[in-house]
Amino acid sequence: MLTLIHAPLSRSSRIIWLLEELGAEYEIRYVNIRRWDGSGGPDENNPHPHKQVPALLHDGTLIWESAAVAQYLTDLYPDCSLGRPPGHPDRGAYLSWLAYYAGVIEPTALAHISGVTVNNPMLARLYSEMCAHVIAVLTRQPYLIGDKMSAADLLLASALQWMRKILPESGVIDRYIHLVTDRPALLRAREIDSKPRGFHD
Repeated sequence: MLTLIHAPLSRSSRIIWLLEELGAEYEIRYVNIRRWDGSGGPDENNPHPHKQVPALLHDGTLIWESAAVAQYLTDLYPDCSLGRPPGHPDRGAYLSWLAYYAGVIEPTALAHISGVTVNNPMLARLYSEMCAHVIAVLTRQPYLIGDKMSAADLLLASALQWMRKILPESGVIDRYIHLVTDRPALLRAREIDSKPRGFHD
């Protein structure tokens, strides 16, 4: 059984979207987390090493962090359209984009919007190079990996929905967001994302 460790309106919301895309059978364990505004706090029912989300339990195995969970789930469902299983010609690109999202896009974007790049020229240059790379790729093709959406697109688009300013103003990016998020699975995920009755931060 798949159990998603989830806090409403957080990074784990994207994993509900992914699970819905996969048509997976799963359950949700709602937990509290520390929020950016100082609210919330660690929850003893959360097995994540830092009591954050997402985390996924699968038959006793714990997987945590968005990119790892995305790869695990798409490998678990090798026939799904959002993964690139071992042996697929786009497997290398898929793994690279998952790692690039986690290791470059999100960290440099957060550094940029929090003002850290103002006094760090190396980080500022990396952020600019990342933006140029993503926009160039999406100018050439509709998705990060050619003509077919992947879970890497789901990660990036979910972040852009949460905070559009992580990437510069661009018609290419705006079209991309609309393309990736105009999906029935996301509408279902938004309904599931909300807190169950009786749950409190």
